[in-house]
Amino acid sequence: MTDQDTDTITPENVQEAPRTTSTTLKRPFASGFILTLGGLVAIAAGTAFSHLSTVLISVAFALFAALGLDPVVRWLEQRDVRRPWGIVIVYVSFAMVVVGVLLLIVPTVVSQVSQIIADLPKLVQAFEKSEVYAWLDDVFGAEASSLMHQVTSFLTQPTHIATIGQGVFRVGMTIVSTLSGVIIVLVLSLYFLASLPAIKVGFNRLAPAHSRARLASMTEQITDSVGGYLMGMVALAFCNAVVALVLHLALQLPFPMLMAVVAFCVTLIPLVGSVIYCGLATALALFSGWLPALVFAAIYLAYMQVEAYVLTPKVMNRAISVPGALVVIGALVGGTLLGLLGALIAIPVTASILLIVKQVVVPKQDAKLTA
Repeated sequence: MTDQDTDTITPENVQEAPRTTSTTLKRPFASGFILTLGGLVAIAAGTAFSHLSTVLISVAFALFAALGLDPVVRWLEQRDVRRPWGIVIVYVSFAMVVVGVLLLIVPTVVSQVSQIIADLPKLVQAFEKSEVYAWLDDVFGAEASSLMHQVTSFLTQPTHIATIGQGVFRVGMTIVSTLSGVIIVLVLSLYFLASLPAIKVGFNRLAPAHSRARLASMTEQITDSVGGYLMGMVALAFCNAVVALVLHLALQLPFPMLMAVVAFCVTLIPLVGSVIYCGLATALALFSGWLPALVFAAIYLAYMQVEAYVLTPKVMNRAISVPGALVVIGALVGGTLLGLLGALIAIPVTASILLIVKQVVVPKQDAKLTA
């Protein structure tokens, strides 16, 4: 045994473990009570988190909305507009745009949805006379005719129509609750946007004094990238909505305004939003015939290539830079864990993690190498 081993083995070290064990054995009731209490606190925290999930999601959406509007407010600040007035200008402009779009779209969307419900039997009959149905009849034979007969009978029976009406009522209630949630998010985002500089300062003061400058720089970079990413997603979704509206009007496809709204909402989903909308709109266009559906799919797929290789790099590379593989992995993980919110925040979170790794972890490892 070496002198070093002799120095490290002391009576205090030898007696420390038995002392702790004996203390635990002498007080089994107190130890069990503390462990049980800890388990109950953990269960209560998990239950509270599950009940508060809706509130937490609203807070997360509001925070990301504030980060998305912050670049516009700072742009106004650079033009000698005070921040409170900049926030007022941004929200008033946003409200005017939303009200204008609603006044333009909602009556048309409501009439078109009503028209869809009223014209479903006629659409089925027109579909039976189309080339698509003739091809399905040739391939599947009597099964296609039987399926169409069941659909027609379902849509024409009063009891089924009443069931559809109840479903429409539930959808209406869902829309009302969604609108109330949107209002809550907008109000929270207003508070977050107004106090965002103070939030950043308070967050930076949690770090030691010697690290605050670097933390402040990283915080600014992360918030800038999140804001730029969200603004870019809205811009790309608007481009998708415009293209969808023009295609539906040019090809005389049904429900152009409704499908433009659907295009804007669906294409906000990263990676797969455009693909989902292309499949949905092409399927609807099949009711008008093979040729309109084929033309729509071809033109929209061409636009998707332009968006992927021209628009997205120009819009997104200024705000965020993440390798393609990490984009896909992050979106899949975020969507699996948190649904739509996870898919939206996955790419900014991935970019933030990469920034932390590059500016914190890698320099520490390099310092170890040089030392």
